[in-house]
Amino acid sequence: MTAQGGFRYVYAVCRPFEAALQAQLTGVAGAPPGLLRHHGLVAVVSTVPEGDFAEGPLRDHLEDLDWLAATARAHQGVIDALTTVTTPLPLRLATVFRDDSGVRTMMEDREADFLHILDRLEGRVEWGVKLYADPPEQAPAPAGRPASGRDYLRQRRMSTRAHEEKWRAAEEFAHTLHERLSRRAEDSRLHPPQNAALSGVSGRNLLNAAYLVSRADSEEFVELVDRTKDEAPEIRVELTGPWAAYSFTEPTTEPTEPAEAGEQR
Repeated sequence: MTAQGGFRYVYAVCRPFEAALQAQLTGVAGAPPGLLRHHGLVAVVSTVPEGDFAEGPLRDHLEDLDWLAATARAHQGVIDALTTVTTPLPLRLATVFRDDSGVRTMMEDREADFLHILDRLEGRVEWGVKLYADPPEQAPAPAGRPASGRDYLRQRRMSTRAHEEKWRAAEEFAHTLHERLSRRAEDSRLHPPQNAALSGVSGRNLLNAAYLVSRADSEEFVELVDRTKDEAPEIRVELTGPWAAYSFTEPTTEPTEPAEAGEQR
């Protein structure tokens, strides 16, 4: 492929595959993705407007949450389509090159890394598991007034202790669940807990983990997660996937300067 009237946006690198992508699939900026072959690798690319992806405009766009969300959805749509036909190694959002030559140079420079990671990910997918716990309900205040200040302090200490014990039990369940799931996965990653104010999900996020699981073992893994949902009814367990193995792609390419910067290959 050659760049005409735009830059080259790269979604992922994978090994050559025979299956065709969806005929109506579109990527970032509405352009259909195509394949750029180089040695034993394929880059999945599309053309994006220079006016949006040159250094200055792209920097501004990355501060625009609506634009960023739409671009991320389009990027993920291509990755999801790839995951149904091959094992992709996803690249970072807004990985852009001036032209096909720059993409090929990137593939040449990172060929050994890419091949090593693709070998490791072949036939495997990522499952995400999150665990949430709502704050324990405060125990009802005892009827009547405390007999003394000492009784009042004792009641407060007992209430605080019960509250802390419930949190400890929830955290212990999260730790045990992660160990159990890790034993059924080939690899795992613990991500920082989500901020409820940013995610919009109620409750404290006690576990935010990704698990690398072979496709052949995925059904058993999902069943294991489903069974845990009955073990602690007051705790919410959320399963997502299967995804391309984003959490297991290191080392990945470093971010590339947009094409207008002059150093772009």
